[in-house]
Amino acid sequence: MLNIGLLKFITQPFLGVALLTAFNIAVPSASAVQEKLVAQTIQPTFPSAESGSPSTQPIFSTQQGSSTIPIDTNYTLGGGDLIRVNVFEVPEYTGEYQVPPGGSINLPLIGSVPVLGLTTEQAADEIANRYSRFLKRPLISVNLLSPRPINILVAGEVTRPGSYTLNLQGGAGNNPGVQYPTVLSALTTAQGVTLAADVTKVQLRRRIGRSSEQVVNLNLKELIQTGRIDQDITLRDGDTIVVPTATTFNIAEARNLFAANFAASPNTPRTVAIIGEVNRPGSYLVGPTVGGAEGGAGAGNIPTLMRALQIAGGITSQADIRNLKLRRPTRTGTEQNIDIDLWKLLQSGDINQDIIVQDGDTIFIPTATEINTAEATQLAATTLSPATIQVGVVGEVKSPGTVDIKPNSSLNQALLAAGGFNDSRAKTTTVDLVRLNPNGSVTKRAVKVDFSEGINEETNPILRNNDVVIVNRSGLARTGDSVGAVINPLGGLLGVFRAIFGFF
Repeated sequence: MLNIGLLKFITQPFLGVALLTAFNIAVPSASAVQEKLVAQTIQPTFPSAESGSPSTQPIFSTQQGSSTIPIDTNYTLGGGDLIRVNVFEVPEYTGEYQVPPGGSINLPLIGSVPVLGLTTEQAADEIANRYSRFLKRPLISVNLLSPRPINILVAGEVTRPGSYTLNLQGGAGNNPGVQYPTVLSALTTAQGVTLAADVTKVQLRRRIGRSSEQVVNLNLKELIQTGRIDQDITLRDGDTIVVPTATTFNIAEARNLFAANFAASPNTPRTVAIIGEVNRPGSYLVGPTVGGAEGGAGAGNIPTLMRALQIAGGITSQADIRNLKLRRPTRTGTEQNIDIDLWKLLQSGDINQDIIVQDGDTIFIPTATEINTAEATQLAATTLSPATIQVGVVGEVKSPGTVDIKPNSSLNQALLAAGGFNDSRAKTTTVDLVRLNPNGSVTKRAVKVDFSEGINEETNPILRNNDVVIVNRSGLARTGDSVGAVINPLGGLLGVFRAIFGFF
């Protein structure tokens, strides 16, 4: 851009002509620069969506992790920009223009001039070329007074993919304080990346001029780890950001991503399905904004797998915590399958096993093929298990009804919690154990009782939530009850005869 002193100098008849001639020879025009850039773009072939035949699309691709990202940062004009066109020495042709959606401005003498997709320098060259038919050596400048809002598209693994309008911050146009939004601000506007995202291969697509496109790979993981701000590029109108789905899942990296400011908000409740060996299988809302209500998390709680299991009533005594499965839907319509070993969390403190859950996750807790009594007792003391479970003890016990016992408690412990056998009436050799199975079926089996035995499946099995223990009557009690049933009706009949006939 020429300053006023230089302008006065070059407008002198002889010196101006000589200097302008030298300037045109030494400095290439903005159009030449653009042509050189387009000439350097890569021309890969892509299969056509309709015919399957190769088609050519201009793309400039950069290398991931390069020290500098050679993306075109020039501002290109579009609908909504307010510009000022200066025609030196002809002030009546100078004026301010709002670029219409079509991208052509109407100028004095030369009429409609398309400026869509051009930089201000390129627009000045185009206008000067058209005025050259009427003016001798026209000197034109184009200034951006007020830029248009930036419309972008965010796609892939973000919470809310779609089109967004981002406003400029600070001043505008000639104000040097204007700040353009960046990739991170766009991801934040789209409510953050999901936990299924591959942030090492984020793509920024930008149109260059009127026909070509530039594609830049961004590694936002480097930005988190090293603070390399060159990965956070300022955006231009029409940019597209694509966040791909990770092909593999690293639970440690996922936890680091969750803490980033461009990840999905940790305060947003998420719906998670929990099935298998939990006390209350079903769908639950997990998130700190629920405020500790049933089905939610208390304030300050991170929405993790452990928290979700607690909401579902904890694991049962039959759970295999070494082989949990988490199925996570992705934006591509596929699923990520994640293996989790909570035993590592309990034994070695591997906090990464307590994975952050995401909206739409399904957690499956399988049934253990073999129960280790020592491990079952240890699990009962962890937050994976509920504080208590409820079982029913009915029949000939001293305090029949529902009793609260600790998880992984045995049948003998439940009998003692109900006060023990009613010695004068109870059948103390066997009891009936009734169980509602996860598939909805009900089983009933007789269990021999031996208070001297430790935990074992035959005589002292571990009880599950909602089990019912039935203590039957002894043979003597049944006989006495039968005789009483006969005597009571007879006694009632004798009372009637006394009332009517005065007998007895």
